[in-house]
Amino acid sequence: MKPHYPSIEWEHLSIQYKSSWYSEAGLPVPQKILLIDDTITAKQAIEFARQQIGLLWIGDYQNGRNLLQAISRRLEKSPRVGSQKKLISPQEIFTAHRQQQGNKAQILGQILISLNKNFVIELRRAQDVTEACKEVLGEISEPLVMPFKQLLAIISAHEWRKKKVLVPAIQVRIIPHFGVFSPIRGEYLELAMQTKLPPKLHLAFDIGTGTGVLSVLLAKRGFSKVIATDLDPRAIACAQENINALKLEQTIEVIQAHIFPQGRADLVVCNPPWLPGRPTSSIENAIFDPDSQFLKDFLKQLPLHLEPQGIAWLILSDLAEHLGLRTREEFLEWIDMSGLNVIEQVQTKPHHSKVHDQSDPLHFARSKELTSLWVLATKQSEPRVEIN
Repeated sequence: MKPHYPSIEWEHLSIQYKSSWYSEAGLPVPQKILLIDDTITAKQAIEFARQQIGLLWIGDYQNGRNLLQAISRRLEKSPRVGSQKKLISPQEIFTAHRQQQGNKAQILGQILISLNKNFVIELRRAQDVTEACKEVLGEISEPLVMPFKQLLAIISAHEWRKKKVLVPAIQVRIIPHFGVFSPIRGEYLELAMQTKLPPKLHLAFDIGTGTGVLSVLLAKRGFSKVIATDLDPRAIACAQENINALKLEQTIEVIQAHIFPQGRADLVVCNPPWLPGRPTSSIENAIFDPDSQFLKDFLKQLPLHLEPQGIAWLILSDLAEHLGLRTREEFLEWIDMSGLNVIEQVQTKPHHSKVHDQSDPLHFARSKELTSLWVLATKQSEPRVEIN
């Protein structure tokens, strides 16, 4: 069943145009459209965008890309939210940073581009985006208007999908899809490769599988059966493509579920969103978990899905703690209230570039971030260890 897209209308040279409107971030249809071309400046575009005017690009395609870059640079020259970090709390810095990011995304989201029903951009020096758009949107029956920056994200995802992402921990290439978080932070996979396995390797659950990379890791470590779950249809399709490409269909089964499949497993693995907060796009569902509800539900239901001698690996960054969004005491209390014990905690520092980027407003927190693999078991099966 094809999705229903709202309509967007505008006039050009006394001709009335009507297209479908597509916004991955759920931006509303602009009520006022202004046609812009190579003559507009970044400053002027920002002023119009702040008035909620949709700016439909009809100039040279490459110059349109240049305009987006110029707008981004101008917006980044705004006062850094981290400049007052000694005067406000970490949580306030994070909130201000998210607000600044949101404002930037909203402004950039007002710069629009039109494609015909064959995903052809009818502009000078336009690139071929047909294959990239079909991967995300399938077939369409009428022209489409979307934020220009969103189109660039679709193109970027297509290029990554063609190249694939090398995962050194398991020496395979994973195919990422648009809207599915790519396994570019490999430190958690290194932890999962090094952590001791449970006594039995019959069945494992991979909760919130995403690209399916953890399921592949579990299969490579010897599990005879892995059930991978996710709620997002894009993640389901992405994981299935990776499993098929690696010829692991007989070992790994992908199913759509909110959290757990039916039954109990010898090992349950979960790498949940690590920051409490509201996602603003599908890709952010892998990062932000409103009120940590997914994490709480996972812990609460986990004892019902572990075999008597089964264990769970909960892979989680502590960035939320350094940002004042969640305390370690709260997290350990959720584990305890769920009838679970911590058997072991192994941790490592992230390798991503933002750890060393001192211009990042959140550098004060990222520089302290640790990624932990928490080994959990039900209170009846294993003794508890003290966590500092």
